[in-house]
Amino acid sequence: MTEQRPVTQTYAVSGMTCEHCVRAVAEELSALPGVEEVRVDLAAGTATVTSSDALPVETVRAAVDEAGYELAGGVA
Repeated sequence: MTEQRPVTQTYAVSGMTCEHCVRAVAEELSALPGVEEVRVDLAAGTATVTSSDALPVETVRAAVDEAGYELAGGVA
């Protein structure tokens, strides 16, 4: 049996201006099923999510929206 490797995806997030923003986005993304790690880079305006499976972009968009910010698109 082959071992499943985690999937890492980076998204552009607009509207973040402070550490509170970073925490809000990280909290919402961390709550998604299968998410193992979230790194939010305020200066770059990105959120990098590592999960057990690729997350549907609409699921990520909804979580970022719930935090009060806007998903500007996938980066890589």
